[in-house]
Amino acid sequence: MDKTVFNSPTFGVLTLADVRQKVLEFMAKLPEYKYQLVIGTDSQPKNGSGCDFVTAIVVHRIGTGGVYFWKRIVEKKSLHLRNRIYKEATFSLTCAEELLAAFKNDGITKYDVEIHVDIGNHGKTREMIAEIVGMVRGSGFIVKTKPDSYGASKVADRHT
Repeated sequence: MDKTVFNSPTFGVLTLADVRQKVLEFMAKLPEYKYQLVIGTDSQPKNGSGCDFVTAIVVHRIGTGGVYFWKRIVEKKSLHLRNRIYKEATFSLTCAEELLAAFKNDGITKYDVEIHVDIGNHGKTREMIAEIVGMVRGSGFIVKTKPDSYGASKVADRHT
């Protein structure tokens, strides 16, 4: 049974099965539009006593907005930046695989999902770009970095 809890500002608290249903309903309302499924994770250290991770699933109806769902994972142990970034990417990839498994009979594939990572050419994460992008691409997903990684740097960030 699916115990994973997602939150949605539109629909409240949901399981992954509920998220699947809401996504399919959202896409069915205006099937003539193009849709983009985005998954991104952001993290925040918690005063030396752990780390807060938020993974967001964004369903973007190109040109007219979208809906999103998010879940929180709290790590008890503090992590250095490099380890946090790897963990963010791993949480996004895991969520993407779970989402694809839920949508396996709905025609949604890896080609329909983008992974947004909270790294870019400026700041402390710039030397990690090739590694993280390679990790995500090697898993078969399209990857976006800052400033195009709104799933991680805007949506998930809103809840960390």
